[in-house]
Amino acid sequence: MGDLYALDFDGVLCDSCGESSLSAVKAAKVRWPSLFQTVGSALEDWIVDQMYTVRPVVETGYENLLLVRLLLEMRLSSIRKSSVAEGLTVDEILENWMKIKPVIVEEWNENRDALIDLFGKVRDEWMDNDLSTWIGANRFYPGVADALKFASSKVYIVTTKQSRFADALLRELAGVTIPPERIYGLGTGPKTKVLKQLQEMPEHQGLTLHFVEDRLATLKNVIKEPELNGWNLYLGDWGYNTPEEREEAANIARIRILELSDFSKKLK
Repeated sequence: MGDLYALDFDGVLCDSCGESSLSAVKAAKVRWPSLFQTVGSALEDWIVDQMYTVRPVVETGYENLLLVRLLLEMRLSSIRKSSVAEGLTVDEILENWMKIKPVIVEEWNENRDALIDLFGKVRDEWMDNDLSTWIGANRFYPGVADALKFASSKVYIVTTKQSRFADALLRELAGVTIPPERIYGLGTGPKTKVLKQLQEMPEHQGLTLHFVEDRLATLKNVIKEPELNGWNLYLGDWGYNTPEEREEAANIARIRILELSDFSKKLK
């Protein structure tokens, strides 16, 4: 007997908001050069700063690009192309992102797959040209690298990040090597599907199953699937979630609120 931990990456293991925001600004300049022609460093800094606040709404990395452009349109009425940007506040983005996102994707005539490819390409170029700065824009949460190194449990990464970026950060920043077959990244399907695959593997029979996430919406999706009733669910209170989400999670019987120090102890 033993334990299996399925771990989200961004917001559970790694605080990548600085890197993802800077990558999104770089990618936005490539995607919409005319809009960003007049954007100076002060406005760029403001956008990156606001990205820390709106980060809890991001499920998949390409959404960072949409948020960067939306924040720009909120600030500069002269370039506004979306009906929702006028008078919009950061709080309203946090509350209504799932309604806002399809509106701006349609109004800007954007394609999800194209934005995913662009975001990955810009990151690859940054890594190729200046790996140390790219790595330095990320940080692992305190104690997490050691907890991963000395984990006695079976550990899997289940993330919407592209696997190659998660792998590079684990190796270069945390000094941890996780076999590639244990990293389920973008393109491996919804997290609910991955959890089903993990619980069905013969070598995992009899293990106690744990899933640690920082997105409440993802945990609620797991709860909707009766097949996944065997998983212990945790919301990391150090990740990209809001006080309101943590309060809501505290009232859901299946979900345990986890503190960072307890998480590191559990893995060890």
